[in-house]
Amino acid sequence: MPTYFTKDHEWVAVEDDIASVGITNHAQEQLGDIVFVELPEAGRVFEMGQDAAVVESVKAASDIFAPISGTVVEPNQALETNPALVNEDAEGQAWFFRLRPSKPQELDQLMQRQDYEAFVASLK
Repeated sequence: MPTYFTKDHEWVAVEDDIASVGITNHAQEQLGDIVFVELPEAGRVFEMGQDAAVVESVKAASDIFAPISGTVVEPNQALETNPALVNEDAEGQAWFFRLRPSKPQELDQLMQRQDYEAFVASLK
């Protein structure tokens, strides 16, 4: 399943016609201990780059942006009861929401893993 990344440290993995969205390991390391996650409801429609969710840590609160346009089909309920899952498995079980892409061609504007890793390295 191909995974794409944004400069805002979100990832999106597409399988069939559903995209899972979360924050990267780099983002969760920068935030520290995650204490709260606010997720979008199923049925919400987002355009690429629009505020879609919020993650709060002991250090700060950060907006999570929709990496591509689409309609939310499922929020990750597990994060509501266990937001620390983001620190444990940011790029796996701790996806924030799943959406049905409305403009799959937007994926072409995102980075592949090696490009994202080079981008993160350039920030240090």
